[in-house]
Amino acid sequence: MSEQAEVRPPRIDCVLVCGGVWHDMDFARLELLKLLAEDPAIRTRVFEDYENIEAIRAADILITYTCDVTPSLKAQEALRDWLQAGGRWYALHGTNSVLRFLTEGPNKDLWDAPRWAPLMMDLLGSQFLSHPPIAPYTVTVADPDHPLVQGIEPFETTDELYHMEYHGNMHVLLETDCTVEGTGFVEAADAIGKHAVMYLKDHGKGGVLYNTLGHCRGHYDLQPMLDWWPTVDRCAWDLPVFYDLLRRGIVWLKERPAKA
Repeated sequence: MSEQAEVRPPRIDCVLVCGGVWHDMDFARLELLKLLAEDPAIRTRVFEDYENIEAIRAADILITYTCDVTPSLKAQEALRDWLQAGGRWYALHGTNSVLRFLTEGPNKDLWDAPRWAPLMMDLLGSQFLSHPPIAPYTVTVADPDHPLVQGIEPFETTDELYHMEYHGNMHVLLETDCTVEGTGFVEAADAIGKHAVMYLKDHGKGGVLYNTLGHCRGHYDLQPMLDWWPTVDRCAWDLPVFYDLLRRGIVWLKERPAKA
C-alpha cells in the first residue's frame, strides 16, 4: 500500500503595512500578526509605509492599518496594477486618511482632508472626511447573505464612526447611521446620514475589502501634540465580533485567484 501523499499547502506571501500617527500601531500590528500566524502557510513582511514596491508586487495578499500614510504616486500605480492582476487587499480603519491641521484661514484650528491622492482613494473606494466624538453606535448588516457577514447580528461598538467620501461602485456589507456631526473637522457638517462600515470594491481580477472599525490609542500616541493621553482605548478590538470579521477577511484574502 502506497503511503498517502503529504499535503503541502502553498505558501501565501503577505505584506502588512502598519504605521502612521495618533494610534497604537504597536498594538494593532501585534494583533494582526497573531491572526495571520494562525495559518502557518502565511509568511508576512511588515512595513510602516507602501514604498517597498517590490515587496507589494511579490505579495499574494495585503493588509493595511495606517493613519495619514499616503503612498507615492509610483507606489499607488503599483498597487493599482497589483489589484488588477488579482491581488486582494484588506484595508482597515484609517488607511483612507489624509489629514492636515489648518493653522490659518477661515477653517483655522480644524482638521482638513485634502484630496492629494485621488488614485489611492479610488482604489480604496473612499476617503475619510470626519468622525463624531467617539461614542457607542450600532452597526447593522447590509447584506446578510454574503459569506463575509453571514450570521453576524447587529452589534454596538464604541469607536470612530467614519464619515467618508465614496469613489466608484462598492458592495456594502456593514453600515451605520450617523446622527451627530463630527467635531474639529472642516467637512463635519455633512456627516449626518448612513455610512458604510465594511464594504468590497472590485478591481480587475482583484479587490479591496475595507473595514473602518478598529480605532486604538495608548498613552503616548498623541505626541507631540499631547504628551499623555489619559486612557488606553481599544474600541472595537474589545469585541469578539471584530476579531470574527478580521478572521473572515483573512479567509477572503486567501481565496484570491491563483497566480498565473
